[in-house]
Amino acid sequence: MRRGTEGRTEGAAPGIGRICRQMGRRVRRKAERWAGGADTMAMITKGVEQLCAEAEAAVETWTVDDALRRHGDEDVVFVDIRDVRELWREGAIPGAVHAPRGMLEFWVDPKSPYARDVFQSGKRFMFFCAGGLRSALAAKAVQDMGLAPVCHLAGGFGAWKKAGGAVEAKEPKLPSSGG
Repeated sequence: MRRGTEGRTEGAAPGIGRICRQMGRRVRRKAERWAGGADTMAMITKGVEQLCAEAEAAVETWTVDDALRRHGDEDVVFVDIRDVRELWREGAIPGAVHAPRGMLEFWVDPKSPYARDVFQSGKRFMFFCAGGLRSALAAKAVQDMGLAPVCHLAGGFGAWKKAGGAVEAKEPKLPSSGG
């Protein structure tokens, strides 16, 4: 195809250039709105910072010293909500139950087909993540479900390691070859 004398490509439908320019303007306007204009804040009503602050206010928070003192207590269940890849990379607190954040509510609910007996034990549950934010949210979620007593670890696993708390390696579990 070559440009004709009228400014349009020969063989192309009349007005195709105009349509492409209009579509380009629409796409650009949408991209500008999506990229962080004032409209972005209207999409959410509460940010992560506020959610975490509310969770911290509603849930008991343990210091690393509290957790170190209670580690090994048979009436306390340490619950690691980190992603399994975090456990493989950083290690885990010995004896902690791994309950991935994405499954936690399903594992806690006794009526769920995914319910885990450990959460029906009546013990105290101390939740932790890498830095203490996800665990605050998780502890509040299960507390709102009625699980009690619950608390979470300020500073998370990072604070535990820094304080010299025991850590064990977690090896990746590779899928078995069905041979």
